[in-house]
Amino acid sequence: MPDSPFNLNDDAAYQSWREQKLASAPTDLGALIVEIGDPRQLTDSEHAAILERCRLANMAIYVGTTGDDPDKSIPARLGARFGLHRLDHNRGADADAITSLTIQTDAGHRDYIPYSNRPIDWHTDGYYNAPAHQIHGLLLHCVHSAEQGGANALLDHDIAYILVRDCNPDFIHALMHPDCMTIPASHVDGEEVRPDQPGPVFSVRPDGRLHMRYTNRARNIVWRDDPLTTDAVACLRAILHIDSPWHFSGRLEAGWGLISNNVLHTRTGFNDGSVPRLLYRARYYDRIAGC
Repeated sequence: MPDSPFNLNDDAAYQSWREQKLASAPTDLGALIVEIGDPRQLTDSEHAAILERCRLANMAIYVGTTGDDPDKSIPARLGARFGLHRLDHNRGADADAITSLTIQTDAGHRDYIPYSNRPIDWHTDGYYNAPAHQIHGLLLHCVHSAEQGGANALLDHDIAYILVRDCNPDFIHALMHPDCMTIPASHVDGEEVRPDQPGPVFSVRPDGRLHMRYTNRARNIVWRDDPLTTDAVACLRAILHIDSPWHFSGRLEAGWGLISNNVLHTRTGFNDGSVPRLLYRARYYDRIAGC
């Protein structure tokens, strides 16, 4: 990684990138929001406005006019406009690979927190995926919000990297180790449906962009057993829970959505009213084009 800001032996490249990133990174949730018409038919100016925010913060929030229209082509067509095509056909997703995030109590969903009304701690999506199927793009589209709760906290993973590296560059070395974080194998009815999945927290894509896979879960996770990794993870966890200018919190309402390069995020618990909360989630192997 010559001349890369993520090369721990090139502090000059890092300092230059860090200065530019922090100078342009939004520090107000409103700076991420773009008001649009129909997400299925973005104008060139709407596309440019969303892309500009993604370039600065790896994410943007769109406020569209489709309201509670349940048309699943809304996230599909919006994603495609940003070069997001390779959907992750994960377990729990619908047949079209776009997941309906709502309370589901059937045997295939009831054991998984995203299909409940329980809170979800800091994570990036697909942290248990194999290296060839990492999630680089994430799109959430709200059809119905909850009566109470269901808000998201958001943090650009580039900012998380900066805060950890500024604390101790050796922590980045630990978090980039290929065996840093292992998600144990998953079994259903005694049959293995996913093997152990080790991998780094931070890694660098072939295009030089930073990628992050992470979960703040306390169980069913194995961290590399060495003091530096233990300290690095403790540092990262502490950073996720501080009140910084780059930590955002908000709730998607009907017709709104989040498009991102799979940034760190949470979800608070929620209570449904007469109409259940419903969000569509699209996970992609692609990163937002031009960002």
